[in-house]
Amino acid sequence: MTSRDDGDGARFERGLDQYHRIYGDGAFTFEPGQADFFDLMIEHLFGEVWTRPGLDIDQRRLLVMGVLAAQHQFDTLQIQFARALETGELDVEQVREVVIHLVPYVGYPSSSDLYRAGEAAIAAQPAPSADA
Repeated sequence: MTSRDDGDGARFERGLDQYHRIYGDGAFTFEPGQADFFDLMIEHLFGEVWTRPGLDIDQRRLLVMGVLAAQHQFDTLQIQFARALETGELDVEQVREVVIHLVPYVGYPSSSDLYRAGEAAIAAQPAPSADA
């Protein structure tokens, strides 16, 4: 794999920018050099993988949702649902449809946790304003 880092931290900065697009400006971060695992994740996962051409963030997020559901990582899936709702990548009905679509793949015994992750993300969204 070829690095897209020009030696002055560009890959870290690109990754951090993408990380904030995916998880929001309030997402937890470490300062560079403070946590090796975080630096690696930011540079590789977000600076290299999530910034590749070919798939948009919403397409990548749907893939991640499927993997998280398959791995029964429902707390992290709830974060992905919430952010997709916040950014407008998915609406409430689409989140519910993702849940319904994933149930046969993750299994009915896990469906209640999957359902709860979707509904918790929906419940956490601010109510639409009366002006909307």
